[in-house]
Amino acid sequence: MSAHVPQICVMGVSAAGKSTVGIALAETLAVPFVDADSLHLESNRTKMAAGTPLTDDDRWPWLDAVGAEYAQAGASGLVMACSALKRVYRDRIRAAAPGVVFVHLGGPRELLLERATARTDHFMPSSLLDSQLDTLEPLGDDELGVAVTVDRTPAMLVSEIIERLRA
Repeated sequence: MSAHVPQICVMGVSAAGKSTVGIALAETLAVPFVDADSLHLESNRTKMAAGTPLTDDDRWPWLDAVGAEYAQAGASGLVMACSALKRVYRDRIRAAAPGVVFVHLGGPRELLLERATARTDHFMPSSLLDSQLDTLEPLGDDELGVAVTVDRTPAMLVSEIIERLRA
């Protein structure tokens, strides 16, 4: 991670802890935090709440809004929680904000399912976890970012993320 204020996308499937880790990371770096779920069209939120996976056509306007948030933040920095499951989705974000660094939060399906099932305050049902895992494309070797396993506390994850991004 360079000396400038970062633009970081905390990515992964639902229940990986994107918002929790993203908020903690943003606080540590003293930059704003945005949950990309807040940028979804209401029709997308309704589909997901009903247990219907989104199509790529559903996602394009949302991904454009995510990229626009990063572009608007510019040099002031921004941490955003955004699933960004496929390479083409990350490419769409990078088209608007080429310097975005991706932090992939991953873990065993059993742990993610346990977390998803325990949540009662989220529009994304645990029944969509498998479709997200099927869709997930890990970061490529040529993509700017790091992958971490979510089997530790958010504070431990933030420390590891910052250390690895600065390496």
